[in-house]
Amino acid sequence: MKNTFIIILISCFFTEKISSQTPPPLAEKDKTAYLFTYFTGNNRGDEAIRFAVSTDGYNYMALNENKPVIDAKSISSSGGVRDPHILRGEDGKTFYMVVTDMVASKGWDSNRAMVLLKSTDLINWTSSVVNIQKKYKGQDNLLRVWAPQTIFDAETGKYMIYWSMKYGNKNDIIYYTYANADFTDIEGEPKPLFIPKSGNFCIDGDIIKKDSLYYLFRKTGDKDGSGIKVATAKYLTSGNWNEKERYLQPTKEDVEGSGVFKMNNSDTYIMMYDLFKAHGFQFSLSTDLETFTAIDSVVNLNFKPRHGTIMAITRSELKTLLNKWGRPVGFPQINNNPILEGYYADPDILFSNKTGKYYLYPTSDGFTNWSGTYFKSFSSENLIDWNDEGVILQLGKDVTWADRNAWAPCIEEKKINGDYKYFYYFTAAQKIGVAVSNNPTGPFIDLGKPLIDKHPEGITRGQVIDPDVFTDPKTGKSYLYWGNGFMAGAELNDDMTSIKTETLTILKPDNTFREGANIFYRNGVYYFTWSENDTRSEDYRVRYATSTSPLGEFTIPNDNLLIAKDKELGILGTGHHSILQIPGKDEWYIVYHRFDYPNGIKMGRSAGYNREVCIDKVEFQTDGSIKQVKPTHEGITLNK
Repeated sequence: MKNTFIIILISCFFTEKISSQTPPPLAEKDKTAYLFTYFTGNNRGDEAIRFAVSTDGYNYMALNENKPVIDAKSISSSGGVRDPHILRGEDGKTFYMVVTDMVASKGWDSNRAMVLLKSTDLINWTSSVVNIQKKYKGQDNLLRVWAPQTIFDAETGKYMIYWSMKYGNKNDIIYYTYANADFTDIEGEPKPLFIPKSGNFCIDGDIIKKDSLYYLFRKTGDKDGSGIKVATAKYLTSGNWNEKERYLQPTKEDVEGSGVFKMNNSDTYIMMYDLFKAHGFQFSLSTDLETFTAIDSVVNLNFKPRHGTIMAITRSELKTLLNKWGRPVGFPQINNNPILEGYYADPDILFSNKTGKYYLYPTSDGFTNWSGTYFKSFSSENLIDWNDEGVILQLGKDVTWADRNAWAPCIEEKKINGDYKYFYYFTAAQKIGVAVSNNPTGPFIDLGKPLIDKHPEGITRGQVIDPDVFTDPKTGKSYLYWGNGFMAGAELNDDMTSIKTETLTILKPDNTFREGANIFYRNGVYYFTWSENDTRSEDYRVRYATSTSPLGEFTIPNDNLLIAKDKELGILGTGHHSILQIPGKDEWYIVYHRFDYPNGIKMGRSAGYNREVCIDKVEFQTDGSIKQVKPTHEGITLNK
């Protein structure tokens, strides 16, 4: 009885662990551009939030012709806002912005409030004013509330808001409190976060975490001048700050309003700041956050910012901003590979006649040893812009017979009795299952048992994985293919959830076959394609053969390489793919995965479970042979 109870507890633990696995937040590799938010001056029209964007972190171009992107009057109590700070939330998809609620024309000691803003798309923002003097008692001698910023405090699981305040004739110091869950207000009375040991003023606090330390940059002044200094601490609210005495800015000009950000896919940081007396702006570079070098010669701005911040954004977020505010003249083109953000692999692609859209069904990747337990789908109208349709099948929850290794799905749309049905074949626990839906994005109902759970007779090697489904346009019959280390194929019954066992055939490509079969038909020829080598190898690649029937003998061209790595471009591990024909056209594409770019080249074999999905065009010679595809970062251009 005791042992039974323990087994039940263990079972419950693992079931909960599996059913609660969710897609991870934004991957670092997907931060490919930058958003700069700033204001421009002390006049009423200047005191508003503006945006600029960059693809390299050095060259920025203003959006909306350098006009405000949010109406300052509608969000503030003063009629203007300054010092915008923007932060991506821990979920990867929520954005927080805080700004000083102030106009300079009323005087530097005129403001008592800040504005909190929140968005999920960088376009539409909710906002609320927080007036410190009105919210808390005993604030009669409060003179100013300046330059708020936000950081996630892992110790509390909350978003900390910190800013500088001045009371009476005392010096400004930095205070903090926490935002409420909706980011519409603050909770608890403000407490001092940082008080300089020297007793000097400090404003414009800016905190960034590097490794295990928090670095707090702030403007301060003493008998030796004024500028930006840094202090470090292991915990945000410990009060135990290690203050560095040296000024950091590599300029003799007076500066304020530092904004420090990490360069994408790099170990370098940039500190930018406002040369407020010289009416300029400067970027400086560092690797240790204590020594900075000016990089004026490589920085270009087509606007004149004041105190602002920069946040890394994804390619799709950049596209959203450009679609809303217009592409600045001369702004560089955007690469379209990878087509999905996040780690995904083994993509299968479908054009749905029911919806007129394209759908992608990949393996959810980024898990050590391919240990993902859920499947997602994505939709697109143009093969470039993809919408996340969410999790469509969760092992251990929607699939009761398997709770591990959710791999390599494929899908087929069939019209049965006048209605479209979608048959989703997938790998789970080294078996092949099938789930059915009335829509390409689900909900999918699992068969309740594996469709294929053992090796074909006579096969003792490899794994029962990697299904591919193909419907012969000549006969309307559907076939399923599978195998790692062997290639098996069989005709499916009309129910599409069972195979005609008498048709099961062991197919014989050349000895390069590893896994990931994909079959398509063109001009009377059946093309069989597959992946060669181990997916953890940079030489993972695709080859092909042809046949005159869905289960027939192969003809293998002398040069049958379909796609392979391009090391000069840093594109490695190009494999496990599917081939798409644009409906009604002799226009073809290959959707495949590759190692995470640009970091995969440094990952070794672990790059084989940190993969991303790309698409490139497939072209044929006049004799029907396939031209070797050149993998690209550019991807494809817009198609209907």
